[in-house]
Amino acid sequence: MANELVVVITGSSAGLGRAIAHGFAKRGASIGLLARNPEALNAAKEECEALGGRALVLPVDVVDAAAVDAAASRVEEEFGPIDVWVNDAMVSVFSPVKEMEPSDYKRVSDVLYLGFVHGTLAALKRMLPRDHGTIIQIGSALSYRSIPLQSAYCACKHAINGFTDSLRCELHHDKSNVKLTAVHMPAMNTTQFDWVKNRMPNDPQPVPPIFEPELAAEVVIAAGLAKNPRREYWVGTPTVMAIVGQKFFPGLLDIYLGRTGYKSQQIPNEPKDPNAPNNLYDYVPGKHSARGKFADRSSETSAEIFLSLNRGIVALGATALVAAIGGVLLARRRMS
Repeated sequence: MANELVVVITGSSAGLGRAIAHGFAKRGASIGLLARNPEALNAAKEECEALGGRALVLPVDVVDAAAVDAAASRVEEEFGPIDVWVNDAMVSVFSPVKEMEPSDYKRVSDVLYLGFVHGTLAALKRMLPRDHGTIIQIGSALSYRSIPLQSAYCACKHAINGFTDSLRCELHHDKSNVKLTAVHMPAMNTTQFDWVKNRMPNDPQPVPPIFEPELAAEVVIAAGLAKNPRREYWVGTPTVMAIVGQKFFPGLLDIYLGRTGYKSQQIPNEPKDPNAPNNLYDYVPGKHSARGKFADRSSETSAEIFLSLNRGIVALGATALVAAIGGVLLARRRMS
């Protein structure tokens, strides 16, 4: 077991974090599962162990920096040095800015921005002295292109980009071998839409097209296993289009999203339940899962993700194709 990969995942009780845990478990990893909900974490632990990994349940609110650091120590006591740290914990609020409350912004920032900072600091504390390890920040297309109704979430994702870029420069300055990457995600079929705090008239939905979280998780696994992960990974064509579009046509996107962004984030003819629980300040009880309720509209394949994860094969195939075409043209010239 000496060469076993040791991974920590925040926000691993449900959604993408749980799918990432499953993916590492299939590779035989030992995984520290951090989130607030003990019941869901225990369910995730059972799933990981059934898939061939080991798991340690660590009920933690990432707002508490000391608790995150203590959880990291527990992982290393149980499994050994941490190789990969994945920051994924998140909360959000679906609401126009004019209806937001200051306390909502603070809570989202504490979890989604400072939670990433706390996780990163805990990882660096252990990785820098060893000069080894990989930190993965789970980002989003919304890390670059904000949309209406998610101002708190978008702001925090932008802030994480700024924090990560500063740290990346410092690691280069120090000639550190600790790796740092960000994986920017598309809309996914996760459980967050069942319990996000919502001030819209209807229940929320991810902006289509929607992808299953296991597909996106494979990119995170690839980043964690890579000797030299890329600076960033853009997952899915919608993410690529959003980031590139923001670079060249931000004003047009402002107008387009102003016209479409409210409708695209709400389920038609499904009014919200005013008594529905939300997980902003406390977790929603239950075992939960990686996937949400949009399976009938979610894709399990992506040509962009396949090409991104198989660049070597694609390049080899392209080279072979060019050589074959060149051979045919040369043969025709000789015959003529």
